[in-house]
Amino acid sequence: MYCSEDLGAFYLDILKDRLYTTAPKSLARRSAQTALHDQPVRRWRTQGARLMARSSSGRMLPWLALALVILIADQLTKTLILGHYRLGDSTVVTGFFNIVRAHNPGAAFSFLAGASGWQRWFFTAIGVVATLVILWMLKAHAGQKLFSFALACILGGAVGNVVDRLMHGYVVDFLDFHWAGWHFPAFNIADSGITIGAACLILDELLRVRRGR
Repeated sequence: MYCSEDLGAFYLDILKDRLYTTAPKSLARRSAQTALHDQPVRRWRTQGARLMARSSSGRMLPWLALALVILIADQLTKTLILGHYRLGDSTVVTGFFNIVRAHNPGAAFSFLAGASGWQRWFFTAIGVVATLVILWMLKAHAGQKLFSFALACILGGAVGNVVDRLMHGYVVDFLDFHWAGWHFPAFNIADSGITIGAACLILDELLRVRRGR
């Protein structure tokens, strides 16, 4: 940084010397005048771009923190389930809710859980790609609160389930809601984050459409 600043100042000194020591209408003098005129504009644009990049990164931090909270809560609860429950164990909490231990090799809410095993790497790849896309979108739209909240929820959930697939080959589910003998597919905090994020994305789009009318 200091080297580039010193070289920049040296370059400006050369231009000034050329400006005052060459003929008034010479090509060298006109080139020096143009360079000196453009120099502040270039510097202003560079500084503006740096400030915008820093501002965008700073605005991302709260959303990244939210995603991290969801990820930690997801992994902590799964660790507790793995440490205290065996596969198939269940604890009745209320008349419609149980804590269980279930292994889901598929996607959220057991989608494609019965496939032959290819889905592990397929959904892992989707999760990695989704993470990169969400990070890019958060950087570009960090000032849009509802939209960024939705993306952060999805990010935390997606990373949580990717960690499970890489570590275990399956996703650990433990939240079991049921009614009159019918059980909703067991899920986890990561799935909840993804669902809340998707719902908020829909809400954000509906509000955007309403504002556009």
